[in-house]
Amino acid sequence: MIDVIAEAEGISLSSMQFKAMVGKGRIGDAPIMLAKPQTFMNASGESLVSYFKIPLNQVVVMYDDLDLPFAKLRLLPKGGHGGHNGMRSIVNHLKQSRDFPRLRIGIGRPPGKMDPANFVLRPFTKKEQEELDFTFHRGLEAVRIMVLEGFNKSATYVNTAQSEMLNR
Repeated sequence: MIDVIAEAEGISLSSMQFKAMVGKGRIGDAPIMLAKPQTFMNASGESLVSYFKIPLNQVVVMYDDLDLPFAKLRLLPKGGHGGHNGMRSIVNHLKQSRDFPRLRIGIGRPPGKMDPANFVLRPFTKKEQEELDFTFHRGLEAVRIMVLEGFNKSATYVNTAQSEMLNR
């Protein structure tokens, strides 16, 4: 998702700071910073916002989520880690604060008895990649709406548009 935003907005993720590839740019007139952790997922919090002194209400953490169906997005204003070790690391590094928006990107559950670690590390099929490309485009639009028009309008776009599309 970060790569899609960076490419669409012409932001180069070329600076390594605090264990993250970082790029600065703009969406419309609003300055933004993208940070892509380069740590293991379980240590994502080591590379994030506490180092950049960004108010938590101006942070959006984007991550894959086994508990959402594949390619579904969910935008929430705050919450717990939900058992996601990367989110647990982020919450821990933010002194247990959970008050930051998060964009969850569904990857679904592993089939059968497949190990979740193997499931999340396997390459996507061509069909899955096509679905994800559509999802990433929606995620990009959600981020643009959030930056330019606010969290609530973006959450409405993300959280209601999908169910309306599925009912067509």
